[in-house]
Amino acid sequence: MPRQAYDTDLTDEQWDIFERKFRQIKRSTRGRKSIAGQREMVNAILYRLRTGCQWRSLPHDFPQWDRVYRVYRRWILAGYWEKLHDALCCEVRKKTTAKKRPAS
Repeated sequence: MPRQAYDTDLTDEQWDIFERKFRQIKRSTRGRKSIAGQREMVNAILYRLRTGCQWRSLPHDFPQWDRVYRVYRRWILAGYWEKLHDALCCEVRKKTTAKKRPAS
């Protein structure tokens, strides 16, 4: 039975954008595949960041808190969050700049 969605969960459209950008940034295929889905890891991280709860207090329908923390910490140390932020900002900037240009 799938879990009930939280307000902090990514929509399908947001996940598609996140996944595409993250693949461009990460590029490495080394390491084990996550037991829990990567989307669930991201949703758990976003829940924790939005609510400010302790890692150990993540709801039980997310992956285990220590796994989520390790993924988050690994991505922080590798600079993935910052690179992802910059890539998404550039994409938004391009879209808004294109909308502001007058038609020739």
